[in-house]
Amino acid sequence: MQLHDLKPVPGSKKSRKRKGRGRSSGLGKTSGRGHDGQKARSGGGVRRGFEGGQMPLFRRIPKRGFTNVFAKEITIVNIDDINESFEENEPVTPETLKEKGLIKSFRDGVKILGRGDMDKKLEVKANAFSRAAVEKIEAAGGKVEVI
Repeated sequence: MQLHDLKPVPGSKKSRKRKGRGRSSGLGKTSGRGHDGQKARSGGGVRRGFEGGQMPLFRRIPKRGFTNVFAKEITIVNIDDINESFEENEPVTPETLKEKGLIKSFRDGVKILGRGDMDKKLEVKANAFSRAAVEKIEAAGGKVEVI
């Protein structure tokens, strides 16, 4: 088999619909748009959710709550995860947490929480810490630094 022998699979290549090319084409005259009416005009048609003048579904259903566009999305990591993944005196920063696969992205910051036990001396740098996390890291002989 040579490159010039290759052909597309039968039925995979289909010619496009050529509208407005005479009556015998099947898509002549009105070009598949029917006779007159709002949808036959250029730029015509109704907006999304329009139900013919009936009160649309999105207006019939009661609305609850709001979306806080100023909310900070903080990524959390627990002490036990850090304790398993890092060696003694190894630096713990948001970048190293991402390298080790403990977090996917920093978003608006990284917060260290106090679930689990810490038995390694580590210097942990993050945007925020819970009180329990600070106590456990310092009890193990480590340091805490807010960045």
